[in-house]
Amino acid sequence: MASLFTFNFIFFIALQLLSLTGAQASQCRPFCGNIPINYPFGIDEGCGSPYYSHLLVCSEPGKLGLRTPSGRYPVKSISYSDPHILVTDPFMWNCLDGDSFRPTRPFSLDTSTHLSLSSQNDYLFFNCSEENVIVQPKPMFCERYPEKCDSSCDSSSYLCRHLPECASALTRSTCCSYYPKATESLRLMLKYCASYTSVHWRNTGETQPDDQVPEYGIRVDFDIPVTTRCLQCQDTSKGGGTCGFDTKTQSFLCLCEKGNATTYCNDDSISKHTRKGVIAGAVSGVSVAGAFGIGAGIWYYRKVRAKAPVTCGVQSNENRIF
Repeated sequence: MASLFTFNFIFFIALQLLSLTGAQASQCRPFCGNIPINYPFGIDEGCGSPYYSHLLVCSEPGKLGLRTPSGRYPVKSISYSDPHILVTDPFMWNCLDGDSFRPTRPFSLDTSTHLSLSSQNDYLFFNCSEENVIVQPKPMFCERYPEKCDSSCDSSSYLCRHLPECASALTRSTCCSYYPKATESLRLMLKYCASYTSVHWRNTGETQPDDQVPEYGIRVDFDIPVTTRCLQCQDTSKGGGTCGFDTKTQSFLCLCEKGNATTYCNDDSISKHTRKGVIAGAVSGVSVAGAFGIGAGIWYYRKVRAKAPVTCGVQSNENRIF
């Protein structure tokens, strides 16, 4: 009985290692749902830039999320021409809440990444304690040049007077606008305010004054690390590869249909690497470790089988496997 269990256990581990290798050697997915996944991002191991590794998560069925220290947030869209990610925070106030305020939490980003909160975000705070927060109207020019004004929460904010999509949602609650310059500042504001929400200004492409419209959401800006090797890799005349990296060494790789290259797909002067062995630097390590583990398991199985006394299916301390 124990021998059969041991054999099944070793067989299960072998299948898991083989499936892991196959998953890491898969092609880079270009979409998550209807959101395009282009360089510098990737949702598969070894795809995109290592600076953005593991920040985006594509879950079933095609829902894209952004990982941050404060949680995982749904991604509404990604723009590569005007580099930014638009995310939503389910804990923030929305029009359906009206004068009811749910518990919330401050949104934050990892400062060690190449992500930053956009200056095009406006933050609205509701029912703040005027004993702890300076709530007062600000001059009109403060909305365009906030750095020239004090740190009070603006009770005469345009957005407070014209809430996007639901101008009359608040009937008995107060609202003021404030841009926290750090996560700690935001956390302190939420200590004395009932809730908050983020509004970003979306570019419409129209002429002024209709060139921007306010929408709920958090705009997160990102940098695109452009390198000569990546541009050569993406060049269709040179094979049209996908920019990626070795997950073990973090060094650049051009991911091609017939293998990976350190320059570009049509470069005949260098040797190609097979996809299974290179796209993830950990693949070869996993394969070797897997082979070693399977071999050790079989050796252990034979040793136990040879020494185990015949007990007619009864487990004792002498033949116990675990």
